[in-house]
Amino acid sequence: MWKNYLFIVLLLTGCMYLRPKQNSMSDLSQNEWAQALTEQPEAVVLDVRTEEEFESGYIPNAKNIDLRMGPGFIDEINTLDKSKSYYVYCRSGARSAQAVQLMRDLGFNETYNLLGGILEWQGEVID
Repeated sequence: MWKNYLFIVLLLTGCMYLRPKQNSMSDLSQNEWAQALTEQPEAVVLDVRTEEEFESGYIPNAKNIDLRMGPGFIDEINTLDKSKSYYVYCRSGARSAQAVQLMRDLGFNETYNLLGGILEWQGEVID
């Protein structure tokens, strides 16, 4: 278990020092995020919180992949279609920002972080 935590710490620390592969406009406000989703109905909404957090309420159509799974997170992310757009959120926006950077590093070009996370989300939430 400690190996997973060490892996995550090292991975996230490394992500902070890597330059983004696309512009830095991946952080979207609530309105920008909601508007982009309506314009791209084929986009994927990705929740990177824990399963327990996800079960307490999530944005409709969200797929849950827990960032804290360490190598398991990367394995799950690598099964996704890299040609799609991904709108990523977490509780407050910190984990999702890390996930967006990691996804970029793995070759995903269209990844967007929800600023403020679900805490500030004013749209629909499924309980």
